[in-house]
Amino acid sequence: MDIQTDHRYAINLNVRGIQPSATLRINELSNQLRSEGRDIIKLGLGQSPFPVPDRVVKALRDHAHEKDYLPVKGLKALRESIAGYINRSERMRCTWEDVLIGPGSKELLFILQLAYYGDLLIPRPSWVSYAPQARIIGRSVHWLPTHGENNWQLTAEELDIICRDDPSRPRILILNYPSNPTGCTYTDDQLLAIANVARKYKLILLSDEIYGEVHFEGKHKSIARYYPEGTIISTGLSKWAGAGGWRLGTFIFPPELRPLQDAMAIIASETYTATSAPIQYAAISAFNGGDDMDEYLKQSRRVLKVVGEYMHRRLSEVGAVVQKPEGAFYLFPDFSNFRDALADKDIKTSQALCQALLENTGVAILPASDFGFVPDHLGARLAFVDFDGAGALKLAGGDYAGQDLDDAFVQQACPRLVLAMDKMENWLKSL
Repeated sequence: MDIQTDHRYAINLNVRGIQPSATLRINELSNQLRSEGRDIIKLGLGQSPFPVPDRVVKALRDHAHEKDYLPVKGLKALRESIAGYINRSERMRCTWEDVLIGPGSKELLFILQLAYYGDLLIPRPSWVSYAPQARIIGRSVHWLPTHGENNWQLTAEELDIICRDDPSRPRILILNYPSNPTGCTYTDDQLLAIANVARKYKLILLSDEIYGEVHFEGKHKSIARYYPEGTIISTGLSKWAGAGGWRLGTFIFPPELRPLQDAMAIIASETYTATSAPIQYAAISAFNGGDDMDEYLKQSRRVLKVVGEYMHRRLSEVGAVVQKPEGAFYLFPDFSNFRDALADKDIKTSQALCQALLENTGVAILPASDFGFVPDHLGARLAFVDFDGAGALKLAGGDYAGQDLDDAFVQQACPRLVLAMDKMENWLKSL
């Protein structure tokens, strides 16, 4: 049979050639290698290491019987809870009607690009799924240049340069902070400057704040404070409440963008219908907060900060160039100092680097090419999540409750991360 002429194989041209999501692909490969008996240290998929808070799990158990379809935009009580959460944390005055619930913020981002006809602007590096989603839909993607000396962050000047030649062109700018893949975030002054450019060109600004609650100092601020009329805040349960597999995300819109919210709801009604009812009921308890949630977040931040600082120091000492993370659970090291030694072993791309590292050490990380860089940029994303999150929280809130977390804590709570650094160091030194 000639597949080229068989109409059953007439795959959409926008989808042909796109690989499955890089983060999910590395996770499945790691699991496959583990099943074959390999000891794989999984630093590829950015999945929170921490358990879902007990109160939220209990709420899901209590609402498991909920079986009815819920409103397309989401359960009113949950939308009220999220509005309250945003108003408390960002000193805003949104209402429940400004909130849209979806089965993960990833799905909401996809239907946003379906509903709004405009180009997509994303800083390089950015999360692996922004650009492929735009390509599937048929939107133009413009990568915005950033520099390692500036923590790989977008500047207002670079944004203005790409917008000024066609100032009225419809565009969506995605800003993700703390950042996946770098762990870095923006200062107030940087956010204000970017907000002023976004307002100047009337951009739709999608502020991806899924890691906001795991800012190490608990001081995350939304750019919506400075550009409220054009900013959509994106968040969910996956990264700060450990519930990635629950698939619940939310967009918070300004009233000025209600027509866009309504258009997304139309698409939702014809696709996923509504988000899982038990999950929505359970999520109320997470967004309502409380002393137990505050303690959970406090200890999560303490753990991630000390682990991030430990990994940053180990990578720097071995010769990688890497920015110190300020939130989330990622590092984005550059191994260009090893370019000649790697080339001697015919390793000339970030993909080949990560493949060789996996084969020789069992450490799984993702190549910089998955985050928007050219193949020969010898960078990679490392997700420092392969540890027992429940045990780390217990240790941090117990034996270490009244003292600073240190290397001894990392060695006790996160031995596989220490092993990963040892393996990477030995391999790089052997080149």
